[in-house]
Amino acid sequence: MGFEKLKGVMIGAGYFAERQAEAWSRMTGAEITAVADLDGAKAGAFASRWSLSRVYLDAEEMLERERPDFVDIVTRPPSHLALVQMAAARGIHVICQKPMAPTWEESRAMVEVCAANRVRLIIHENWRWQPWFREVKRLLDQGFCGAPFYASFVMRNADGRGPKPYAQQPYFREMERLMVYEMAVHFIDTFRFLLGEITKVYCQNWRVNPAIQGEDCSLVQLTFEPGTRGLIDANRISGPAVREPLSEELIIEGDRARLRLARDERLWLTEYGGTEALHGYAVPGEGYRGDSVRAAQEHYLACLRSGAPCENDGADYLKTTAAVFACYRSAETGQAVKVN
Repeated sequence: MGFEKLKGVMIGAGYFAERQAEAWSRMTGAEITAVADLDGAKAGAFASRWSLSRVYLDAEEMLERERPDFVDIVTRPPSHLALVQMAAARGIHVICQKPMAPTWEESRAMVEVCAANRVRLIIHENWRWQPWFREVKRLLDQGFCGAPFYASFVMRNADGRGPKPYAQQPYFREMERLMVYEMAVHFIDTFRFLLGEITKVYCQNWRVNPAIQGEDCSLVQLTFEPGTRGLIDANRISGPAVREPLSEELIIEGDRARLRLARDERLWLTEYGGTEALHGYAVPGEGYRGDSVRAAQEHYLACLRSGAPCENDGADYLKTTAAVFACYRSAETGQAVKVN
């Protein structure tokens, strides 16, 4: 593409679309011109809030009329494959919200149809773009911890309790797969970013709140290619009422030192034999979770312009998706499962 500003459209005007539209509104490299949503009133209010020129009820009509450079899909996973096919057939690059799709076959089909039509598929996964994880990665690459041998994410939220849990995203209540598929996937992808590829998982899932269909508690043991062991311990039952700024704590231990990311965004470092010390780093004061949505979207735009590989290219994100589905196979069989 030989011009500076890219034209984009959005499909979906729900909860997280608001965060992505907010980030687009502060970016100079793209102009979002339209939104499509089956709920016309919601789409109209969304367009007014973010100064979008046009509203559509039908996504296909929007793609035909707008002819954008890219589409930002922020809908529920069952709709993703059809929408990706629709865009790819028109030569439109795709940014698609995670999770990719309800099945492995659909997830692969999304990658394949984009490749066949020579368009980019980028999965919007902003967790690894949060500034605390970028700083952790920098420290690991510099060798602060030495060779990592253990890492853990512990997540606790409180929005899964009661007869009407997940008030911000009530459709969570009806999802047959929830904690790993929708939430712990963030930690799986961030672990891949920090520590390398996952080779094996052992997962236990269970449900505490009978008001939902899927699991709300998960324990996942992971093995990484270099031999590091990891743990994800997550539930949305027993946490504090206020989940921000973070809902999780990260610990990484190596043969030289240990680091700990606390829920208040502070990063603590311990060189063995010494005391734990606070480590300073820059955190943007605006946007979602350290302005990670904007950071991710800036990267996506740069890759669309240059053709360079993207950290969240669909083909690469299949590795995250494979680990998610391996977790469910493990939970169903009671066995450790290799990630292929």
